[in-house]
Amino acid sequence: MNLRPYQQEAVDNTVEAFRSNQAVLLVLATGLGKTVIASHIAERFIPHGRVMLLAHREELITQGSKILKRVTGRECEIEMADNWARRSLFGGGKLVVSTIQTQIAGRDGGRMTRFDPHAFSLVIVDEAHHATATSYRKVLKHYRANPRLRILGLTATPDRADEEALGQVFDDVAIEYDIADGIADGWLVPVMQEAIFVEGLDYSAIRTTAGELNGKDLAEVLEFEENLHGMTTPILDLCGDRKTLIFTATVAQAERMAEILNRHKPDSAEYVCGRTPKQYRRRLLDRYAEGGFQYLVNVGVATEGFDEPGIRYVVMARPTKSRSLFAQMAGRGTRPLPGIVDGVDTADARKALISLSDKPDMTIVDFVGNAGRHKLIHASDILGGKYSDEVLAIANQNMERLGKPADVASELVKAEREWQRRQREKREAAARAKLKLTSRYSTAKVNPFDVLDITPCREPGWHKGRPATTGQKACLEKFGVNVPSNLAFTHASQLIDRLIRRSQEGRPTFKQSKLLRRFGYDPEEMTFNEASATITEIAANGWKAVAR
Repeated sequence: MNLRPYQQEAVDNTVEAFRSNQAVLLVLATGLGKTVIASHIAERFIPHGRVMLLAHREELITQGSKILKRVTGRECEIEMADNWARRSLFGGGKLVVSTIQTQIAGRDGGRMTRFDPHAFSLVIVDEAHHATATSYRKVLKHYRANPRLRILGLTATPDRADEEALGQVFDDVAIEYDIADGIADGWLVPVMQEAIFVEGLDYSAIRTTAGELNGKDLAEVLEFEENLHGMTTPILDLCGDRKTLIFTATVAQAERMAEILNRHKPDSAEYVCGRTPKQYRRRLLDRYAEGGFQYLVNVGVATEGFDEPGIRYVVMARPTKSRSLFAQMAGRGTRPLPGIVDGVDTADARKALISLSDKPDMTIVDFVGNAGRHKLIHASDILGGKYSDEVLAIANQNMERLGKPADVASELVKAEREWQRRQREKREAAARAKLKLTSRYSTAKVNPFDVLDITPCREPGWHKGRPATTGQKACLEKFGVNVPSNLAFTHASQLIDRLIRRSQEGRPTFKQSKLLRRFGYDPEEMTFNEASATITEIAANGWKAVAR
């Protein structure tokens, strides 16, 4: 399998990170091929010992074993339920896949004690945002008895609360490539959001349990007949005949929504939940993939290990406070149709082909009610992981007011500009309040974010408190940035990325921007050549601003 550029980067970064770290994390959005990347890494470790893939659901085990075989050409032995992998490397397979539940099951320490940690070179943890759980820590502790073992974690965008916790399990992050990156580079389809206000949805009285909306309280709201119809009617109107995936909070809600949909559009909907028999569930999902019905209503079944590129609408008929859960649900619709983007060299070409395909985008239908004190997650939260909370709040407010589908990425850009405008106005007001203007100041005090007119992005938990590296500082100094002593690793990366992009776009350099701002010009409105010409005019005018 040929790797995409970001996939090859992930493989190379991971191999390099393993030179000095035992446990490394890959953070890539749903639909970007985490297991493909892990399989290529596994191939490099096979000569040094067995490789185990750990997951927490049968679907992930089945899917993972198929990809491992396709990449490495080797059969996987399954350690799960009635399936038993051979214990020894000698006479046993190089690849073992197992569920975390199987590993801890049984007496005398669980089935994991069947395996000698020293026979393994690599353990891969799928959906690694679960790795902070006691069960995972117990299993990883067993295999960590081998000091030469390496642990690779795979996760899509995790919840912010998970980030710092994951930093306690994993030593380094080899790559962060989120849903916004995937869309910008043409590997995922653009995400639209349709915010629907339902008058009867009132979450204000719902309690919070373990960081999420209380299930019992939520059921009372979502299973109310009037609210069911308030959500189902817009679904019928908006989705047309396009393939739609609906997430609900309870089985009763799923059953009733499917019933109402079928009442209006016979044989269009089926529902599935954890209690659905496995064989029937497989047949149902196959029928859905083949176009046998339009609406799949599910309760926590299609969040992980479910891939159906034909999905055009993802309906959030359940609110959540979990960013990782929302990202998992939304990610079911972000894949382009097969054969559209692979083998295409440039992002612009891939995006053009997506726009001309039968799936030019996907839409998240989000039902809005009275959230009260709760901070509920919306599409902007998962596409805006690098934006500040203030920018996300502006984007959410703007999209809710629109009353029509909104391109989430575009709205985030607009929201950032709005936030920057507000911040500029505050800075200008503060300067006027001092009644003192001067064009002379120490370059050491120049804030590089002000010069580039950008807002410092949010620091992910695993990088929190991590200072800029020597290499980052040297790179910034080459661009002419006087690096602040307290610059964080994440913000150094943000500045470097922006400066490189400005150079590629023919925009003013950092030095030009700093000088122009000193004389009251806005470099964001200029090209590199225009900035050079303006600076020449200023110099010719005795280093005084030129009246325009």
